[in-house]
This record gives sequence, structure tokens and C-alpha cells, in this order.
Amino acid sequence: MTGIFAGLKVIDAATYVAGPSAATILGDFGASVIKLEPPGGDAYRGLAGAPGQPRSGTDYPWMLDNRGKRGLVLDLKRADAQAVLHRMIRATDILVTNTVPRLRAGLGIEPDALLALNPRLIYAALTAYGETGPEADKTGFDATAYWARSGLMDLVRPDAGAPPARSVAGMGDHPAGLALYGAIVTALYRRERTGQGGLVHASLLGTGLWSNGFMVQAALDGAEFIPRPPREQAPNAMVNLYQAGCGRWFLLALLNEARQWPALLEVLGQPGWGGDPRFADQAQRRANAPALAAMLGAAFASRSLAEWRPVLDAASLTFDAVTTTAEAAAADQPRATGAIRPTAAGHWTVDSPLHVAGEAKAPAPPPPGLGEDAEAILAEHGYAPAEIRALREAGALGGR
Repeated sequence: MTGIFAGLKVIDAATYVAGPSAATILGDFGASVIKLEPPGGDAYRGLAGAPGQPRSGTDYPWMLDNRGKRGLVLDLKRADAQAVLHRMIRATDILVTNTVPRLRAGLGIEPDALLALNPRLIYAALTAYGETGPEADKTGFDATAYWARSGLMDLVRPDAGAPPARSVAGMGDHPAGLALYGAIVTALYRRERTGQGGLVHASLLGTGLWSNGFMVQAALDGAEFIPRPPREQAPNAMVNLYQAGCGRWFLLALLNEARQWPALLEVLGQPGWGGDPRFADQAQRRANAPALAAMLGAAFASRSLAEWRPVLDAASLTFDAVTTTAEAAAADQPRATGAIRPTAAGHWTVDSPLHVAGEAKAPAPPPPGLGEDAEAILAEHGYAPAEIRALREAGALGGR
């Protein structure tokens, strides 16, 4: 392997999305990552076939979050399997887990025990609600801990009278994975200075609160919250959703009104609005926002989005279309930046959103089959073929 983290050894013992995605980013930058799964495999395998998910001939979420890893299955409920992991830990730089604290000792993965085996180990824990407190052992997904619990689910809806907005798969897991990755890299920097590893952690709830930090900080400071009004009654017509004549929606976001209000009037061909006392300055435009929103809505309905896009862009008026996921995946701009990049098999994948100039990422090889690399991995850690067979026959190993 080449890359910034070439030579770094990672065991991804986490399940589903958030923890494994942190290990995926390490692998993108050259780390060697072992995907450690329980017998039967990570329940994330095959989630693409769950009701309501997009249908495909590939296991696309498994590819995204486990590309380039090698596969090993250990039954960590068994002492002999725990002994295998403990031998591996002595030569490991980073362990990633999302096991809740109360279950770690029973699986032989309690932080203090593993750090005693390898003081340079970085033990990276991803939890739903945090390492401490009354809910440290409460299980959760991003839909519950990140989206519902953080206040985001309540706030992100069309208006106060609408039902709460449902999340989509992984929308909080990947930000939480980035948070855990950041903690890992921070600990790596500390280890370079001190030689010591240690426990790092991130949570879905903590990441959700950070994502909703603008509003949560307002609540902490005793702010008075105003129920979100319908779009037609938006308090700022210059930052609002509008529908073009073709039926497509787009979001207008004009924050520099001193420059952008005159430019908007020119684009709309409505110079007379500048003399309307209702819109004479920013304060008046805010006070008369519903009337202005109705006028802007009628003006934007006169052309298609394809017609509006070039003139709005030419005038440096900030906006973007409400884009479907299929459109986002097919667009040229993400390919130009590498946000969507080719895989080793010649397909396309979503890249991790971190880039370092001059550093190429690993070529996104396919994810591992269940336990497919067990023999090679154990041999690297000093196990003879007969020992590996004995572990498999005893039931400590699973997979192929």
C-alpha cells in the first residue's frame, strides 16, 4: 500500500455505517484495514435489499463503506477467538468498534485490557449516545440518535404544522464517521509526540448536536424559538424556495442584499421594484416578505429552471436546484472534483470528502467476502496452518 497511512494497521470491528466509514477513510489514505465480523457477518451486508431501499444488482452500501478491506470472522464470545484478537492487537495501530460499553468485557475488547496489551493502540469507539452518562449503553441508529434526538428532525420540515421529516439511510452515520476519523487522526498526532495511544470516541448524538449547533446554541443561550412558517410566509423572501415555470424547485439564498438586490431586479427585468417603498431597504423587504415572495414566485414561474440557471449564475446570485439523488450522482462537477471517483473495477463510487494535495487515494477495490482473508491474516500474525485449521474446526473462525 502507498499513501499517508501506508503501514498503519487497522481492525474494523464495528458494524453498519458510522464506525466502518471511519476505517474506510483510513484505508483510502493507505492504511491496511481488516474487516472483523461476527459469525453470520455484519448485519449491514445486504441492507440494500431492505424494504424501501433503491433496487440494484450490487450491494452498494457494503461497497461504499467497506471497500478495500480484508475479511476475517471471529466469534468473540469464545475465549479462543478472543485470544486470536489479542495476539493481533499487539501489532495493531487502531481498533474501531461500535459495541456499547457494557458488552465489551464479554467480547474481550474492553479498552483498558487492550491498551494493556498494546499501549500504542488507538481504541476508537463509536456509540449512539456517548461513552458516559445514563444512556451510554443505549443502542441507536443515526435515524434515532443523530436525527430525532438532536432536534434536527423537529426543525427540518416545511413548516411547524407538517409532520417531522424522516431521515434517509446513513445521513447521520457518515458525518459521525468523519468525527471519529478526526478523533483518530488527532490521537495519531498525539502518539507521534508521546508514543502513547488511548481511547478516542464519537457519538451519533454528539455529531447530531454539532450538526444542529446553530440552533442548539441558541437554546443554550435562552433564545426564543419562532415556529417555522409556510414557505409563502417566509420571514426572508431573499432566502426561500421558488418554483420555476417547468415545475422544478430551487433555493434562492441572497445574503448580500446591498449588492444582490439590484442584480436580482436586473435579472428579473423589474427595475421598478427598486422604487417600491415596501422594498426600499433590507428592513422593509423583511417586513413585507410575504408580498415580495409572491412577486418573486410569479416572476420565476415565467421561465424554466434551465433558462434561469445561466442568468442567475452570470449575475453571481446564489441559488441551486432541488436536485434528485440520481441527478446528483450523474453530475459532472462531483467527478471534476473527485467527490465521485472511479473504482478499481471501473465503476463509480462516492469518495470520502477529505483531500490532501499531492496524495492519491487507494483505488477503491471491492469489499471483502465474509471471512475470505482469514488464512492470510492469521498467517501474518504467526499462526501455522494446523493452528488455523484447529481454530476453524473449533468454531472460533467463521466465513469461508
